[in-house]
Amino acid sequence: MVKRFCPLLAGGGILLAVVTVVAAQVGGDPSLDPVSMTISEYAARDGGGAIETAMALLGLASLALLAGMRALDAPVDGWPARLIGLWSVSLIGAAVVPSGATWQGDLHGVLSVVAFVSVPAAAIQLVGRLGQDERWKATVRPLEWLTLASGLGLAVITYVALPGHGVMIGLVERLLLTAEVAVLGVLAVRLAQLAWGPSIRERIGGRRAARDFLVHR
Repeated sequence: MVKRFCPLLAGGGILLAVVTVVAAQVGGDPSLDPVSMTISEYAARDGGGAIETAMALLGLASLALLAGMRALDAPVDGWPARLIGLWSVSLIGAAVVPSGATWQGDLHGVLSVVAFVSVPAAAIQLVGRLGQDERWKATVRPLEWLTLASGLGLAVITYVALPGHGVMIGLVERLLLTAEVAVLGVLAVRLAQLAWGPSIRERIGGRRAARDFLVHR
């Protein structure tokens, strides 16, 4: 059950979360600037709740991804699992705790930082482990590039947030988030291939055998 449904929940949840965030900003208040405003600031000013919903959905989808990888005995035990779990819980927490000038805003900021750091840290751990597992080797090369992109994104956003005085912080944050979600997307696609691929190939093979039998009768 877990092997079958977790890939669907993970992949579908990640895709729906991305579509929701993009739609919320494309169709949002035109006076809001996504280049200069962080996602949290944009969500607080927009007030529609779509972005918060997408964050919670992404967190839940990430938990489904982790559960699915564990069900297929992927080498995620230890720090990779902890970091993916931390990303998920932090996202869900940031979706629930509003941003602002109160202590809740401070907590929201901490949760956001923890989430952004967790995925690159998990990806660094996973690259070496997945490279030693024949089933997951196909993910290593894209993960290497995405891990590098995420690391560079963290460095840039740290500079922008501190000495850079927040110049284009919204754009940098969105690019960083894109790289991190892509890491999860690569893992979710491979999880779906491993979980559903054999049964699909069996069905295709059965249809071909039946067709060949009818042709050669």
